[in-house]
Amino acid sequence: MVLLHVKRGDESQFLLQAPGSTELEELTVQVARVYNGRLKVQRLCSEMEELAEHGIFLPPNMQGLTDDQIEELKLKDEWGEKCVPSGGAVFKKDDIGRRNGQAPNEKMKQVLKKTIEEAKAIISKKQVEAGVCVTMEMVKDALDQLRGAVMIVYPMGLPPYDPIRMEFENKEDLSGTQAGLNVIKESEAQLWWAAKELRRTKKLSDYVGKNEKTKIIAKIQQRGQGAPAREPIISSEEQKQLMLFYHRRQEELKGCRGPARCLPGLNMEGSRS
Repeated sequence: MVLLHVKRGDESQFLLQAPGSTELEELTVQVARVYNGRLKVQRLCSEMEELAEHGIFLPPNMQGLTDDQIEELKLKDEWGEKCVPSGGAVFKKDDIGRRNGQAPNEKMKQVLKKTIEEAKAIISKKQVEAGVCVTMEMVKDALDQLRGAVMIVYPMGLPPYDPIRMEFENKEDLSGTQAGLNVIKESEAQLWWAAKELRRTKKLSDYVGKNEKTKIIAKIQQRGQGAPAREPIISSEEQKQLMLFYHRRQEELKGCRGPARCLPGLNMEGSRS
């Protein structure tokens, strides 16, 4: 199996394995799905952290309004009356004005928090350092865990406009957001390796050869963005170590009082030891 270290730009994303005989059409779609799936998990974790702190989303026509404005306009949060967390709510005002402030109690809050941490760990970039490949099954497992936690805390469900519910139903609207810019459509995804585009009409082995133990750094791009920057010859960590070596060597040379002290095999008086 060829090991792919997938990056977006210079940023490490995840490891993925594939046989050299894999069609690049199939592989490119597979990489894009895992990449986008990880983004979905991250978006859900972010929104669920807010859910744990401040309760469900307010109706769009009530968001950002003060209590006085809501009263003056005679607006009512009907879903807020239906979607009550298990064990009752604890009021915690959302200063941004996106959520209704009816937060879950501490026990239910911890159910959400613990699940969020577990889901983050599944798709974490630290999996690269640990040598663990991330599969679409792992991404789905993380999503199922998050969905299960929300069902435990909110057995009556969430409002149809709540971004968490919309994510679970694949109805999220990311237009005009930074999150939307990060997503790469499967049909427009490209893989690059060694400054070459891995064309979908070919097989992986057409580029990396027949050795199934090959490891490559594959960069995922949106079509039309051009070739990604080449990988540096040495890593940032190796560069730091090299600079540290030269700095130490410079300090050693500064300590020499004369040429004799810097030459190996000579004592301080300049005679051979």
